[in-house]
Amino acid sequence: MQNDGGKITLFHSPNARSSAAMILLEELGAPYELHILNMKAGEQREAPYLAVNPMGKVPAIKHGSAVVTEQVAIFIYLADLFPDAGLAPSISDPQRGPYLRWLVFYGSCFEPAVVDRAMQREPGRPSTMPYGDFETMFGTLAKQIEQGPYFLGERFSAADILWGYALKLMTQWKLVPELPVITAYVERVTSRPSFERVKARDAEIEATQADRPSPRARGEVG
Repeated sequence: MQNDGGKITLFHSPNARSSAAMILLEELGAPYELHILNMKAGEQREAPYLAVNPMGKVPAIKHGSAVVTEQVAIFIYLADLFPDAGLAPSISDPQRGPYLRWLVFYGSCFEPAVVDRAMQREPGRPSTMPYGDFETMFGTLAKQIEQGPYFLGERFSAADILWGYALKLMTQWKLVPELPVITAYVERVTSRPSFERVKARDAEIEATQADRPSPRARGEVG
């Protein structure tokens, strides 16, 4: 896929999943603009944004006439859109399959398992759970990271941006075990300049959003 020159708009709220998408855009060197949502004020649940993503979640992107939601889909789309950045193996590359595997593993196994664990839900039967059980899921993840330094061995990819950001938050919030191999991986990935730039930008955005009520709270919408 080649970039057709359409403008990329990232619908973003600071320190949310969309921060990882912004890091990816920075790593790709992609031209983009932010449409900032104040999630603390509930703007993601108001009509203008629900017309973009009825799920009321970030990230979402618009590229020309295309709207893409779901974090993993956005990562696949953007990394393929800018092939010269080298963050996504091409279709003919033997690493393409493993790359897609670990991107999709994040959304299909890791997040559901972590959410269930965080909410202290009683686990279902492994045969009915998308991730089997937490221990198997996390053990599979840790084993892959041990082979590092990145998910594709020596090759840094968009998958590492997704996982580096997520594991940083999950270890900070004590939702996954802080194994040495996990913390070393997080440090290796998140020390990149792109992470620091987005962290600083998010801090600026949060400062402007502090205690600002939503349009609904101000009585500006019905």
